[in-house]
Amino acid sequence: MSAVEIRLQRLPHGDGLPLPQHQSALAAGLDLIAAVSADAPIVIAPGERALIPTGIAIALPPGFEAQVRPRSGLALKHGVTVLNAPGTIDADYRGEIQVILVNHGRETFTVERGARVAQMIVAATMRVSICVVTTLDETTRGVRGFGSTGTVSGERN
Repeated sequence: MSAVEIRLQRLPHGDGLPLPQHQSALAAGLDLIAAVSADAPIVIAPGERALIPTGIAIALPPGFEAQVRPRSGLALKHGVTVLNAPGTIDADYRGEIQVILVNHGRETFTVERGARVAQMIVAATMRVSICVVTTLDETTRGVRGFGSTGTVSGERN
């Protein structure tokens, strides 16, 4: 399995925290860590959202993006997830990676320093060229969408 080198800058408020890393040999994502102040955790009330700093900035090579995705354990146990999932980090962005968390749970959720709050997936991207046409080629599916696949003639079961 080949690796893509990602240059990472640790910001001052991220000192002492673990760097993003894969938690198993075949894990797709690298965990992102909350770089909140130890004496000022971020409290997210039910139905509210908060911007969580990670204390890192990265330089992705051209042709790559990073996606910020939820951690399934937070979603299952607490109802906390990434609001704009997946969040996209473009190859030309050099600012701090921050995570928008939303609390869909019934209880207040506290984000403490060092908590694993999201995961980051690095993926290849492609540039596209838009070609305007008057018609599109036909397919079996055609214009049916929103739940039409897996049904007979697009009828809902």
